[in-house]
Order: sequence, then structure tokens, then C-alpha cells
Amino acid sequence: MSSSAVKERIMRVVFLIVACVSILAVALICLFLFRSGFSAMGQIGVLDFLFGESWRPGSDEYGIFPMILGSIYVTAGAIVFGVPLGLMTAIFMARFCPDKLHRKLKPAIDLLAGIPSIVYGFFGLMSIVPLMQDIFGGSGKSMLTASILLGIMILPTIVSVSESNIRAVPESYYEGALALGATHERAVFCAVVPAAKSGILAAIVLGIGRAIGETMAVIMVAGNQTAMPSSILNGVRTMTANIVLEMGYATGLHREALFATGMVLFVFILIINLALSCVRRKGKKK
Repeated sequence: MSSSAVKERIMRVVFLIVACVSILAVALICLFLFRSGFSAMGQIGVLDFLFGESWRPGSDEYGIFPMILGSIYVTAGAIVFGVPLGLMTAIFMARFCPDKLHRKLKPAIDLLAGIPSIVYGFFGLMSIVPLMQDIFGGSGKSMLTASILLGIMILPTIVSVSESNIRAVPESYYEGALALGATHERAVFCAVVPAAKSGILAAIVLGIGRAIGETMAVIMVAGNQTAMPSSILNGVRTMTANIVLEMGYATGLHREALFATGMVLFVFILIINLALSCVRRKGKKK
């Protein structure tokens, strides 16, 4: 057997071991999380835990419904702010941006993806919160503030993935539209962008995953109130923030309830990933 064949076989075994270790790590995390989570839900009650409106560990009240709504509302707000801006930026960079400008914009957008979330949170605390105070009054820390900040944070993901998929559309789509008499703008928006729909949807789903799992930036600007959210100007607490804020001192059932909160968040992320897989599968079929 040649040396190259031996090396190939060795590397194949190494890659197999690494893949198995990764799968085992994920399985152990799920086992630990779900074991503690189901134990807490059994003591609290599934319905009381998921739909309870009061979170008071001192009184043994563990209802996370306000946190679930807070996570959903903040993520939805981030989509409203981030998706249109990110999609328009991606279209501009893929089909309208001059090469000289693109060479400067692309690294800047990639740099945004590498900024730590705590830096985003500090920016929101120093810039967006005072702006909200001047416009609406109050503390400035609210669901609206968190949504705007998360909308900014998901921009790099949406822009990068959407631009790549728009550029991947065959040039014949664009040229065919021009041949039929369409203008440059109409050819882009009516032929090229619809052809990249599955990739754009995948970018949006990835942005949702980033928004719903964000912690530090949200803690700094969301207000962290455990009450039911009733207005976009009220403070909210997300599931991730709830875990981070209380895990340091939680014990007993309180600690297990936080693990159960993480389990619910894990299910949310799982649903998002399944949605992404379905979107990609539909795109491949087309």
C-alpha cells in the first residue's frame, strides 16, 4: 500500500473520530439539559411553568411565559428593523455597488460580524438608550431599544448570506430579463432576487437564530422586567437574560427551573434550525 493511501486512511479515521466526538458532546449537553429541565417541569407542572405569568423564586413561582413572549417580541422587532435594511444592502452590494466601493464595504460588514456582543450592548446603552429617553421619556431601556439593537446585530449575517446567494444566481436570468425589455432595476428585483429566494430566507432564519440567542447586549438595554410585556416601551426580560442574571446564585428548584428555561430555548433554536433545513431543501428541489 502506498504512503498516500495510508495517509488518506489515517486522515479518514481522524475525521471520523472528530465527528463522533462532536456528536457525543452535543448528545451529552442535551442529556444533561433535558434531565434537569424535565425534573423541574415535573415539580412545577408543565403548564404552570410554560404559561405561568409570575416568576418569583422566593415564593416558588416559576412561570416563564413573560420571558417567552419577551424573547419572541424582541426577535420579531429585530426582524422588522434588520431584515429590510439587510436585504436592501445585500441587493445594492450584489448588483448596484461599484467595485471600488464594494472593496471597502465588504470588509466593514464582515468586521461587524466579529464585534463582541458586549460592545454592541455598550453602544446601545450609550447611544440608543439616551435617544429613546429623549424621544419617549422613561428609562429608555425597553423592548423597542432591544429590538433596534438586535436589528443592527443581525445585519452582517443577513447581508453576507443574502449577497452570496444573489451573486450565485446565473447571469442568464438577468440577461434574459434585459432581453425582454426590462430595465436594470426591474431585472434585478423581478428576476434575480426571486431566484435567490431560498438563500435569502435562509439568511433571515440565521438572523433569527442570532437574535433569539443573544444575551449580553439584551441585558444591557432591555430593562429586564419579569412582568408581562404590554408595550414596546416597557422593559422585558428574555429567556437568555433570565438564565444569566440568576444562575450565579440559584440553588435547588430555582436552579433546575433555569435549566428548564434553557431547555425551552434549546427547543426554540431547534425549531429554527429545522426551518432552515426545510428552506434549503425546498431551494434544492426547485
